[in-house]
Amino acid sequence: MTAQAKPARRPANPRFSSGPCAKFPTWSLDKLADAALGRSHRAAVGKAKLKAAIEGAREILGIPADYRIGIMPASDTGAVEAALWSLLGVRPVTVLAWESFGKGWATDVLKQLKLDATVLEADYGQLPDLAAVDFASDVVFTWNGTTSGVRVPDGNWIDPDREGLTICDATSAAFAMELPWDKLDVTTFSWQKVMGGEAQHGMIVLSPRAVERLESYTPPWPLPKIFRMTKGGKLNEGIFQGATINTPSMLAVEDWLVALDWAREIGGLPELIRRTKANAAVIDRFVAEHEWIANLAEDPATASTTSVCLRFTDPAIADPAAFAKAVVKRLEAEGVAYDIGAYRDAPPGLRIWCGATIETADLEALMPWIEWAYATERAASSG
Repeated sequence: MTAQAKPARRPANPRFSSGPCAKFPTWSLDKLADAALGRSHRAAVGKAKLKAAIEGAREILGIPADYRIGIMPASDTGAVEAALWSLLGVRPVTVLAWESFGKGWATDVLKQLKLDATVLEADYGQLPDLAAVDFASDVVFTWNGTTSGVRVPDGNWIDPDREGLTICDATSAAFAMELPWDKLDVTTFSWQKVMGGEAQHGMIVLSPRAVERLESYTPPWPLPKIFRMTKGGKLNEGIFQGATINTPSMLAVEDWLVALDWAREIGGLPELIRRTKANAAVIDRFVAEHEWIANLAEDPATASTTSVCLRFTDPAIADPAAFAKAVVKRLEAEGVAYDIGAYRDAPPGLRIWCGATIETADLEALMPWIEWAYATERAASSG
């Protein structure tokens, strides 16, 4: 194979990382001028901004009024861990694991909480058998597998009359995919994903059923302070009004607020979803036109529209991991794509973020560069 000429067009923004993700297209530092820097988060100004951060998420996502929303430390990870440590232990537990983060939650449930859980696993690119889920148990799952590019297709598989709670890690799905709130008892996400916010802050959304569990159950294990959502046997309502468990970054809070403003300006959740789907469609078309690359997701109905994971299928590639790394390195050296290598535990390949803060035109400009990098590396490796 001979090397190709470099494409003439370049992405205006080469940032396609799956987290932290690209800022929204009109973002600039001067948009943060109103940040409550040097002020206490307990002061009136701080409380107001934290409350706006919570209610803005409720507004954009359409979260029911009787669901509680709290800001949690340690990003989505902290929010999920708070749910696992605070809620599990009453019922049997089922964990769905088909990528790195789901497998991490299974490890925490089995080895840290030492619960006798059922783990339904699938290889990267596949989903477990959703029909096998026992909804008499508490069910822990990711909505979108950020490291595998595989998502649940919808919420139809979730029993509306379930006895247990559903605990959903939705960090790369919230603001990009429809979430059926009536099927979700605990939902978590971070600011750094679809909305391109800053890291370290997560959000937890609790249904009335989850609140009832918190107020009626005390775990048998010690509960770290940053996980405690109750006080005196009742929900600590302050957390869900903006009185965070530990000190938040008011600069990151302001950044989240301006991202929510941007979402409102462009048309809210429907437009966020439309942009995301349009971005993923660019890659779908490219894959359909080239036989040497494929989506890691085996079923198109379960393919992620945010964290799109690709694998090289050319049988002449002797070392897929080394080849993928070389392609990623070439693209970064050209300044056309940053941070698009597959997750470290995933099969070798590419992972390209397609969330709403990415411009479709930038993905359209990137695709010829991927073809160039593939052809150039194939030529180099074949001598």
